Amino acid sequence: MAANCPSEPTANWWRDAAIYQIYVRSFADGDGDGTGDLAGVRARLPYLVELGVDALWFTPWYLSPLADGGYDVADYRTIDPAFGTLAEAEKLIAEARELGIRTIIDIVPNHVSDQHAWFRAALEAGSGSPERDLFHFRKGRGPDGAIPPNDWVSEFGGTPWTRLDDGEWYLHLFATQQPDLNWAHPAVRQEHEEVLRFWFERGVAGVRIDSAALLAKDPALPDFAEGDPHPFVDRDELHDIYRAWRAIGDEYGGVFVGEVWLPDAERFARYLRPDELHTAFNFNFLACPWDAGLLRTAIDDTLSEHASVGAPATWVLCNHDVTRTVTRYGRAETGFDFDAKTFGTPTDLALGTRRARAAALLSLALPGAAYLYQGEELGLPEVDIPLDRIQDPMHFRKGGADPGRDGCRVPLPWSAQGPYAGFGGDAEPWLPQPDDWASYAADLQSDDPESMLTLYREALRLRREEPGFATTGEPGARELTWLDAAPGVLVLSRTDGLLCVVNLAAEAAELPEHTSVLLASGPLDGAGRLPQDTAVWLRA
Repeated sequence: MAANCPSEPTANWWRDAAIYQIYVRSFADGDGDGTGDLAGVRARLPYLVELGVDALWFTPWYLSPLADGGYDVADYRTIDPAFGTLAEAEKLIAEARELGIRTIIDIVPNHVSDQHAWFRAALEAGSGSPERDLFHFRKGRGPDGAIPPNDWVSEFGGTPWTRLDDGEWYLHLFATQQPDLNWAHPAVRQEHEEVLRFWFERGVAGVRIDSAALLAKDPALPDFAEGDPHPFVDRDELHDIYRAWRAIGDEYGGVFVGEVWLPDAERFARYLRPDELHTAFNFNFLACPWDAGLLRTAIDDTLSEHASVGAPATWVLCNHDVTRTVTRYGRAETGFDFDAKTFGTPTDLALGTRRARAAALLSLALPGAAYLYQGEELGLPEVDIPLDRIQDPMHFRKGGADPGRDGCRVPLPWSAQGPYAGFGGDAEPWLPQPDDWASYAADLQSDDPESMLTLYREALRLRREEPGFATTGEPGARELTWLDAAPGVLVLSRTDGLLCVVNLAAEAAELPEHTSVLLASGPLDGAGRLPQDTAVWLRA
């Protein structure tokens, strides 16, 4: 179990890495039971090497009752039996590293599962016990305590409080089965620091922090009040927690990436100071509509936020919570908003796919790290899950109005000929695949020079091999320059004469002067013009 070495020549690999997100349950099924597992991932490592990624980010693979897709963790030191064993995880980390691919794991510090040993002990110990101090237990309001302790709203909708038979309520900002931890308690901090060491010692290269801005709560748990600091989002106490984590990570050469949803650029940048997190997810770019002006603003704002603290930006089009890119870009409203998700939204998949191909080249041309969610390289659309098969608690917490997130989590199609598109064996996958799923299969796309998979492979190869795409990380370095362009057209220049041109206008656009075309998301027209919703990489 060799730890990562901080003195490696590639110690700053994370600054411009291509990182592939694996939702284990839906990636590949190695034992044929209908659920993805670590054996399936290990068998597909050659595919990931050929794709050209630098690291794998695994959503939670720990012991969990899966009330929220694994983000309800019962034991961080045990792999869920549905996925495999701890020994298999160690083998996977080591085998991937031998192939040049690092591993990033997910930590969910805001809460645990209601099946976690701590919470079970708290329920058994009763009101006023030390065991309950690890969580947020409170008496209710009103004469009989039947009113929740405050007016907060759950991230999944509804009240974030559940009442027990003994009359006390416990806080859960997410699902009822995910009780929030009390981060003012030293045992909570110590446990998570020990978990970090446990996994760093097993060779992981980094940690992604779920809901990183939600851990600390105002100890009074007050109602919301206009003008007051938020009672549970982005509280100042968080930064001491992450400074302690950074010190541990530095011992192992480990990297942290935070899931930080904040509208305030200055507050966001605080998490990326040199003694805190290395990187944070860039949700402004992910949620941005397909509009040239808005995209340029999102890119400029992102680079500015990160430059102020010397941190590299991150770029992502989709993840396990977000409507898939080809579907989102094929709709009238091309941005992303959780509150706007509804059933039956009309979608033009041909248009969405064309735009998603162009967006792939745009995102991979930007300075910083790129995150790729599994299946995006296959151009997978969002799937309409039958009502009786939906499992996501977000759907149920919002009264069935929201289709939930299962549609982007459908098991991947690997083979056009195998049962269930080659996901595993003969057992039906845990989420249903649509009838045309095999048409997106990796084996079909692998031999097709025009496929989405071929586009991603070539883009990642060029991104890796062309020095002009490198992110230096040097203070004051100019990593990107915008060039003059017609309305609706983006032209950005990296170093060594590399250009990325994206046409979001209604008509074909003139290409800037160049010596060669490196890669295009679609065919250029006969006159060398760039069609609508197309991107190209050029050498000037």
